[in-house]
Amino acid sequence: MSIQEEQIIIYTDGGSRGNPGPSAAGFVLIRPSGVKIQARAVYLGRATNNVAEYTGLAKALEAAIGLGASRITAFSDSELLVKQINGDYRVKSEHIRVLFRQVVNMLNKFESWQVKHITRQHNSQADSLVNRALDMQQDIEVQLPANSNDKPIRLGILISGGGRTMMNILKCIRNGELNTGIAVVISSRSTVAGVEKARNAGLDVKIIRKKDFSDITQFSEKIGQALKAADVDLVVQAGWMCLWKIPARYENRVMNIHPALLPSFGGKGMWGHYVHEAVLKAGCKISGCTVHFCTNEYDKGPIIIQRCCEIKNDDTAETLAARVFEQECIAYPEAIKLFAQGKLLVKDRKVKIVNRESSLESPATSNKL
Repeated sequence: MSIQEEQIIIYTDGGSRGNPGPSAAGFVLIRPSGVKIQARAVYLGRATNNVAEYTGLAKALEAAIGLGASRITAFSDSELLVKQINGDYRVKSEHIRVLFRQVVNMLNKFESWQVKHITRQHNSQADSLVNRALDMQQDIEVQLPANSNDKPIRLGILISGGGRTMMNILKCIRNGELNTGIAVVISSRSTVAGVEKARNAGLDVKIIRKKDFSDITQFSEKIGQALKAADVDLVVQAGWMCLWKIPARYENRVMNIHPALLPSFGGKGMWGHYVHEAVLKAGCKISGCTVHFCTNEYDKGPIIIQRCCEIKNDDTAETLAARVFEQECIAYPEAIKLFAQGKLLVKDRKVKIVNRESSLESPATSNKL
């Protein structure tokens, strides 16, 4: 496989059962959009945990160089390795020093690089590969989908603020929970935190501000052009605050998440804390979130998924918002996953979740754009 990759995200791990004992090293290479490029593990035989950790990083860097990457960000759950690579700790073992120099020499081949520490629970893909190699006592190479029907769908993310929802979706993609990739991020504001987060994550960001256009039609056309140019399959509104005219091309292909249980507490002006204040004022005992397909009316589209949470006696708009957001972080990826699997059927303004193989009707994702 030989392709030019400007930036690659690396997750790497190594482990030894005995230290020294049977050991293995593994890595996962991912594009900034979240699409997986490579996933491999190598069985090393008898070695220490540190040797396995360094070998995993070295193998990953070798693969990234082979793909022509100019920039990499590598994540490891070995705090010692990360501190040594970043110059915070000395490398005392001569045997490890050889691997250390090998890794540093490879890092210097990139225009820019970062090696960061993450917890084991956030390194599950690489960790799982290493354990499989240890269990089987052989190398593992994951075969990524080649069938066009299994290719990751391309997301267009629309933001207007801090980008929390966008980053949650990206985390799910990079953790292997969603067979999707983020093709483009469109922000209606140029200075919000979400723009910086998206750029730092290596995502393609377009700024399309409503005030730069004479009317909503021109504004909407510009958004549509950017989505089409990025070959987007599904549009995900993630804290998007602007009404836009959805073209026929994207009918039942634009999702939104609302911080209440629609059809209650929806409509123009009902966003953020205004929603939670209204819910509390009404004396509701439960609240939650709703993922729905968008139409050209506020919060009127067919409902896909709803999740609930309790309202407590001492809740404020802020504490309720935090509890609702926890449910949003579950509901939105679930809805995107169902779309990607072709399991959402819209009929008579209602969404049915269908079995893709047995359904005789055409799901929302049956025809690629």
